[in-house]
Amino acid sequence: MTTALQHVYEPRGTAKTLFECRAPEVLLSGPAGTGKSRACLEKLHTLALVNPGMRGLIVRKTAASLGSTALVTWREHVVKEALDAGLVRFYGGSPQESPQYKYTNGSVIVVGGMDKATRIMSSEYDIVYVQEAIELTETDWESITTRLRNGKISFQQVIADTNPDVPHHWLKRRSDSGSTRMLNCRHEDNPVLFNQDGTLTVSGKAYISKLDKLTGVRKQRLRGGLWVAAEGLIYEEFDPAVHLIDPFKPPREWTRWWVVDFGFTNPFVLQMWAEDPDGRLFLYREIYRTKQLVEDHAKHALSLVTNKGGWFEPKPRAVICDHDAEDRATLERHLGLGTSPAKKTVSDGIQSVQSRLKRAGDGRPRLFLMRGALVERDPELEDSKRPVSTEEEITGYVWDNQPGKKPKETPVKENDHGMDALRYLVAERDLGGRPRIRSFG
Repeated sequence: MTTALQHVYEPRGTAKTLFECRAPEVLLSGPAGTGKSRACLEKLHTLALVNPGMRGLIVRKTAASLGSTALVTWREHVVKEALDAGLVRFYGGSPQESPQYKYTNGSVIVVGGMDKATRIMSSEYDIVYVQEAIELTETDWESITTRLRNGKISFQQVIADTNPDVPHHWLKRRSDSGSTRMLNCRHEDNPVLFNQDGTLTVSGKAYISKLDKLTGVRKQRLRGGLWVAAEGLIYEEFDPAVHLIDPFKPPREWTRWWVVDFGFTNPFVLQMWAEDPDGRLFLYREIYRTKQLVEDHAKHALSLVTNKGGWFEPKPRAVICDHDAEDRATLERHLGLGTSPAKKTVSDGIQSVQSRLKRAGDGRPRLFLMRGALVERDPELEDSKRPVSTEEEITGYVWDNQPGKKPKETPVKENDHGMDALRYLVAERDLGGRPRIRSFG
């Protein structure tokens, strides 16, 4: 006889995306209270019910920390009906086996901590859920991925959740490199906090009001969901869930802009932007490299937009550059294009970028970064744990609040090369620049 269960769960937003995602590594990143853990546990339970013989793992850095966190949600909200119906039972473990939840269809969900890794790492799994992945080392993470080979479901996967941390944490860098898919969660994804129409629930009003009282970096991470390093974030309006978008090929009729910030020891940055008919800007390709000559960067850029038949992308309306005369002349010669000097005033440029990041009257901002815009990652920057792209810079771009400095006036002059290029473009578009392009030859 088949036992019928009634279990209600409504995945929204990134929770729904998680259910549909088959990527080998998936990280739910977001503020406190967005329903990240619940979504991961619900997926784990669903897969165990529909795939007889599946093996799953719920793991945290320490086994003791699971008891008051993930396992409470697991027992009280996810498997409660299955436990009551006898479809799932808890086994407390033995010297040979870790504690686990056993399903009548042969599926098993093991629970444990990386502090007792030998007990959980001796088995093979189809799916692993890592709670508070920020606590793990990258070695821990990679060790877990080696155990994904049970083969009882059509894909093998590690899913994890985390609150944001510093922008160069290994989890963020792993996601930026494409090894892990990061899903940016929002409070609106949690039906406990928000109704379908976007209004706050009673519980939501109380919870969000507490988060709104936070200050500084804690508010930016736990309310805004930002990977920020310090106080004084310049682009507080930047929201990865809104401004960081999946890549697409801009239509040919969209205007193209190239922006360059010269560097050798520091990164050389060349950003390629597309502007839609409504004036929105999309960063769709980026070169961000150290220790290469300007002429080599120019050749690289041309290789991305031309072939033997000529240009297969529209030529840029302008190539907007830092003011170094020698580098500009070299770039012009090897690109076969003229350049325009950037408007470099800082304060009004930053204000213009901030304005574009805000939602316009139609509910959308006027500036976006595409995931994967970076052409290739600079290994030297990676090894030194510095940003390797504009995307990695933006949430670490902060005001210089040293004694004697006026507040919110001067940015810290470090890891800001993509930020400078971004500001040059927005200043050109919004502060009265007169773009021009010349072709040579």
